[in-house]
Amino acid sequence: MSAPEGSWDAVGAGGGAGEPGTVRPGGRTARVRAAVLEAAGDMLAEQGFHGLDLAEVARRAEVGKTTVYRRWGTAAGLVADLLADMAEQSLPRTATGSLEEDLLANARLVRRTLSDPRQGPLFKAVIAAATGDARTAEALHRFYEVRVAEWAPCVQEAVGRGELPEGTDAAEVVRAVSAPLYYRLLTTDAPLDEAAARRAAGAAAAAARAGAFVRIP
Repeated sequence: MSAPEGSWDAVGAGGGAGEPGTVRPGGRTARVRAAVLEAAGDMLAEQGFHGLDLAEVARRAEVGKTTVYRRWGTAAGLVADLLADMAEQSLPRTATGSLEEDLLANARLVRRTLSDPRQGPLFKAVIAAATGDARTAEALHRFYEVRVAEWAPCVQEAVGRGELPEGTDAAEVVRAVSAPLYYRLLTTDAPLDEAAARRAAGAAAAAARAGAFVRIP
């Protein structure tokens, strides 16, 4: 469950033709989208969701205001497309052949993203916005669904190798890796360091081996 440390697919980017921020662009349109999303990400990191003004995004991206308003419509629409872009640009999962190492790779990816000077504040802003804006919350949920689905096979493969009990919920194991890192980001000023990543991965692996994530019928 990561970000431009992980990998995030057409989250919020596919769909109806009339939905702002959902058209898959090419050529000049792609360049405009990239410039607008970069400006939006910068503003989110600097000022939070409530400081995300579409006119200022257009100015920073050096595109017309009408283009931004016509395509994205609202700040929430812009954030939804930003999350989709993050999914598209992120790295694919690491496959090591070992549950411990796979989960550690995921934890390190999450740690790098959340401790990044730009990405950390950006994620804080998006998570905060999702608590009060339904469209942002939906886009964030889709984003994490994609991230979890990207990494779930490493748990499924561990079940197949006999490292984990049958019936282990792969998605829950992946979420268990990220959860303590996000908790640390949002509730403390403690550093997101290598030790934190190792603890998160190790705890999730140990709990999974003990059967804590086996689905209850």
